[in-house]
Amino acid sequence: MTKRGDSGVRRLARALGYSGNGLRWAARSETAFRQEVIALVLLLPAALWLGETHVEQALLIGSLLLLLIVELLNSGLEAAVDRAGEEFHHLAGRAKDLGSAAVLLAIIHTCLIWGFIVLPNLLGRF
Repeated sequence: MTKRGDSGVRRLARALGYSGNGLRWAARSETAFRQEVIALVLLLPAALWLGETHVEQALLIGSLLLLLIVELLNSGLEAAVDRAGEEFHHLAGRAKDLGSAAVLLAIIHTCLIWGFIVLPNLLGRF
């Protein structure tokens, strides 16, 4: 948490540190996050090659980054729910299910973006 009186560069440095901690935790603890990072690394060159314009490239890469963002938010939600207690509560289950549904929609979004951009561009090359 940012300390009172922190501003400017010190505040930015602390915020970057917290972000780094979150990314490291997700990389170590979340299989889905690691899989999505691997997909980003593998698909990044394809996005640059198959996107015919900078806008298409940005959409392809942005859809992959959005998926990672939603995965991180879902992991944070799950951690908060788990912290609240081990016993089952229907609202805790609902929160986790909604987070999972958000990830599913991000995956569908990514597939649609890639399908709408990559398929026509790929077919046009061959």
